[in-house]
Amino acid sequence: MVRKEYVVEEVQKLMYNVDDVRNVAIVAHVDHGKTTLTDSLVARAGLISKELAGEMRMMDFDEQEQARGITIKSANISLGFELKGKDYMINLIDTPGHVDFGGHVTRAMRAVDGIVLVIDSVEGIMPQTETVLRQSLREMARPCVFINKIDRLINELQLTPEAMQAKLLKIIAGVNKIINDFAAAECKEAWQIDVKKGNVAFGSAFNKWAVSIVSMQRFNISFKDVYEYCVKRDHKTLVEKSPLDEVMLEMMVTHLPNPKAAQKYRIPVIWKGESASDEGKAMLACDAGAKTVGVVFGVVNDEHAGEVAMVRVFSGSIQKGDMIYLASKYHTEKVQQVAIYMGKDRVMCEKVIAGNIAGIVGLKDVFVGETISTQEIYPFEQIKHYSEPVVTKSIEASDSKDLAKLIIALREISKEDATIRVEINQETGEHLISGMGELHLEIIEYKIRNEKGVKIKTSPPIVVYRETITGSAGPVEGKSPNKHTKLKLEIEPVEPGVFAAMLDGKVPDGRPKGKVLVEVLVEAGMDRVQAKNIWDIKNNSILINDTRGIQYMNEIEELVIQGFEEAMQKGPLAKEKVVGVKVRIIDAQIHEDPVHRGPAQLLPTIKRPIYAGMLYAGTVLQEPKQKVLFQIPQEYTANIISLIGGRRGQMLDIQQEGETATINAKLPVSEMFGFANEVRGATQGRAIWYQEYAGYETLPRDLLLKTVQDIRKRKGDPPEPPTPQDFMD
Repeated sequence: MVRKEYVVEEVQKLMYNVDDVRNVAIVAHVDHGKTTLTDSLVARAGLISKELAGEMRMMDFDEQEQARGITIKSANISLGFELKGKDYMINLIDTPGHVDFGGHVTRAMRAVDGIVLVIDSVEGIMPQTETVLRQSLREMARPCVFINKIDRLINELQLTPEAMQAKLLKIIAGVNKIINDFAAAECKEAWQIDVKKGNVAFGSAFNKWAVSIVSMQRFNISFKDVYEYCVKRDHKTLVEKSPLDEVMLEMMVTHLPNPKAAQKYRIPVIWKGESASDEGKAMLACDAGAKTVGVVFGVVNDEHAGEVAMVRVFSGSIQKGDMIYLASKYHTEKVQQVAIYMGKDRVMCEKVIAGNIAGIVGLKDVFVGETISTQEIYPFEQIKHYSEPVVTKSIEASDSKDLAKLIIALREISKEDATIRVEINQETGEHLISGMGELHLEIIEYKIRNEKGVKIKTSPPIVVYRETITGSAGPVEGKSPNKHTKLKLEIEPVEPGVFAAMLDGKVPDGRPKGKVLVEVLVEAGMDRVQAKNIWDIKNNSILINDTRGIQYMNEIEELVIQGFEEAMQKGPLAKEKVVGVKVRIIDAQIHEDPVHRGPAQLLPTIKRPIYAGMLYAGTVLQEPKQKVLFQIPQEYTANIISLIGGRRGQMLDIQQEGETATINAKLPVSEMFGFANEVRGATQGRAIWYQEYAGYETLPRDLLLKTVQDIRKRKGDPPEPPTPQDFMD
């Protein structure tokens, strides 16, 4: 059969018929076969040869991706396809599966309306499988499933057809349970995966064949035939009978929504503005003739063009010369170029309309999650990353003359990957860079040295702790150095329900916008009066003005917020980030002359009583934990259990299937350095293990003082932690 090949001009024309556009992300656990599957789709569109598909890994165009054999960052491609005599366009995003690069998956979800979840039939549902599916459900991206490596069940595990079907049904049931637990109420039933529906396919991405209920009927092939061909290792006949690209394309086009259908239910979830407004109606209808609204979901640095913003357009269109308003910067900038992505190539085009994905050049200093529009608009919900940076390294330029180059390189890298946190100390030349894990930091170091050309020295990895409080304190009074202004504060923990809503992304950092947030906070357990009087939210901590009728209060608001934010960035105990603290200003005495209430006077007036109050309330450290899943031969179970116990680990679950034991445990990140070698030693290299972020938990009290002293020494402070009196006049 002769396939139609699509040149760039044809692909650009296809985007104008939004009914036939699909925005899809390929997601999975690491090594389950996403990029191999993507290759077959790229080959189908005529961009690489069919023979190279599966081995070329076209979307892994980064040098480190090719060297390590894993996807490190999301890659976009716009592909034209023909199916049953009709043309379609799929904006495809190939995402990473490794837990350290999960931020790329989260950001991709904002851009797409559907996902193909790839699952290794031998390994089944792994931790990252569940994580990426939950992320897609949160962003209202509809799932369909491809169960990969079916040939391994037959040729390696030598399962009977009955055992094989039981294994596949178990995977489908597992996916449906996650959908039932985490999908929006109106989607739980409709989005269930079912062989009879045709929204699940089975196959081998590497061998380029797949089957679904539709392809079995269409190509006259049965499950028994598939089994027999696999036993004979006759993959060629399977490819001829039921090719992977045909089956997957049919499934995506049939079971994943076009932008018009998807935006009707996605927009109310990801945008909390007024649905009845002109902008709201235009986005719900995916109206290309309306005012432009879109979201930046990625930033790529191009050495020739500078920053390129990856944008999902929800209404209107974007073309060269347009003036685009950036919601966080409160100003407009001119679009210099508009493009679509074809893998690593950016191809210029005249304009991109609603429902599509574009690369835009000309938006300076843009960041991931930015709302862009023709005029001022209520911004989109923050893109909430599932995990947080938990490992830090100190980085400095080997040669002091490279310091400016290093600062530029770090800024560029942190723009491209919003899960990296960079703190730059301009005075000492030391830079702290925090990432998801050791591999994440390793890749960043490689980029700085090899891509940005800066020679650097790095410290051993250190763990990112947090400070929080266990009780309440107050009133605590803070006086300005000139004694003319006084603030009385009460300090208490944020309500558990409110803190959970913050972690869930329902309560964003920053100054509260709109009445919707008040209702969210009240529903989560906060007093309505307090919720209405919030001045600022920082690091999941809250500043509330609980005073009544005090003169000049509005005039000192900006500086008080600045002081509060500085205090939340560096706590009193070990100068670590502060979370879960509620600061209420209950009384104030403010000097009438603005000369006497500048930054030098007001910043200490708010920071010092916050620190004293936190120490009175009982400040503790929280440490990051990781869930670790081990798959090992049964005889090594005792070795792994003792290894977990020796590193302050906590056993969550042990299961056994045949000769293989699966152990679920939770370990502190501080105990994970050098862990890989010990696991290999304890299992003679026969363990398969994965880790994922498991949040922060309070550090055991017997380790608190020693840990605080170590952190303070590292930061150049006296080892003994301060007392409340150190911050009181």
